Amino acid sequence: MEGLRSWIVSLGGIVVSRSVHPPGWRWSLHVKPFAKAESCQTRHVGVAVSGHLHVVMDSGIEFDIKAGDVFTIPPGHDGWVVGEVPMETIDWTGAGSWLPTIEDLTERMLVSLVFTDIVDSTGMAGQLGEAVWGELLATHDNQVNDTILRYRGRHVKNTGDGVLAMFPSPGRAVRCAVAIRDMATGLGLTLRIGVHTGEVEMREGDIHGLVVHEAARIMSLAEPGEVLISVATRDLARDTEFELLDRGEHQLRGVSAAKRLFAVVSQHEIASEDT
Repeated sequence: MEGLRSWIVSLGGIVVSRSVHPPGWRWSLHVKPFAKAESCQTRHVGVAVSGHLHVVMDSGIEFDIKAGDVFTIPPGHDGWVVGEVPMETIDWTGAGSWLPTIEDLTERMLVSLVFTDIVDSTGMAGQLGEAVWGELLATHDNQVNDTILRYRGRHVKNTGDGVLAMFPSPGRAVRCAVAIRDMATGLGLTLRIGVHTGEVEMREGDIHGLVVHEAARIMSLAEPGEVLISVATRDLARDTEFELLDRGEHQLRGVSAAKRLFAVVSQHEIASEDT
């Protein structure tokens, strides 16, 4: 059987994929052995160009997607091609679902981590109401994930009202952090973001190590709307176009040595701090 083919492109900050699933393709047979998960944990939003896909949710709900259908498939599902016509889709959410999973990466590796958190999310939820806040949060999550993919990063997990992502390049991590901050501002949200670089251990679909805790502490020290990076990230990301403002040394909770931190700022922000 010919394997799944997928083409991924970035269009104006939106990641879109075209995927062709051959007859006989099934997620639990052809992807599960590599994903090391009982079902697909990616949310897919797109349109079916041709073919017929049968989807079974973990809850037992089943439905069909056929040519011409616009679809949303929540996380936690299996699916397979029905008939002899290839299932072709255009996806604009879940476009990176065919990238290797975290478990397929080296056990220990040097990465740059990005932690984000929405400022005063509880207050905003109370002000907007549960339904409106839920829609806004879903839009935020989808756009954050697409931005991470655009900068060749990997979404590790959600952390309450934020995310943890990792990148092979500190420069990409910083640029992605700024892009996420600006995207959130456009949605009316304010984020605090921390970026840190170091070695992590890959285990059971998650990342572990002191660097993870340090990155979370750096994020917690960021001012609302601020991207705060460590000196380790600064030293390895000198090719970025951003100005950095020295925030001095800080004692991170649970970490013995103080860390020097830098804020990623624009020229306007530097001028404002000097006045």
